[in-house]
Amino acid sequence: MAAMTDFLENKLIDWFFRAQAIGITGASAAAGTGPTSLYYGLFTAAPSDAGGGTEVSGGSYARVTVASSLANYAGTQSSGSTAASSGTGGLTSNNGTITFPAPTANWGSVTHFGVFDASSGGNLLIHGALTVAKTINNGDAAPSFAAAAFTFQIDN
Repeated sequence: MAAMTDFLENKLIDWFFRAQAIGITGASAAAGTGPTSLYYGLFTAAPSDAGGGTEVSGGSYARVTVASSLANYAGTQSSGSTAASSGTGGLTSNNGTITFPAPTANWGSVTHFGVFDASSGGNLLIHGALTVAKTINNGDAAPSFAAAAFTFQIDN
């Protein structure tokens, strides 16, 4: 089994999450930068690599847009870093709080999250389980996730 180098892990994280040019010798100009924004969603049933799952709907639910930038996602060298990635673990996380709209209906027991390429529809790019499931009901405070609550790792 092969492994990615730290150099490639850093380039991919900065390209995908942090809107930086890929910066790999021989990469075409078409490679450009990664997505301009990523869209976070919540699930009451687990999605898989093939998609699926049950995304929350109704009751003022909407995916949350996070612009891809050095400011919004940590460099691989440390949580909260806004410099180009230079770490060795291939790990990034959200630098700021991600807050969903306040529910105006019961959303149910939220167990998973997903990252999409569109504010509705689109493609599920990344998914994972929440550390602790949370039942969200009408009138509850807007669900939010602190800085570094969502972590993403390439390779290691």
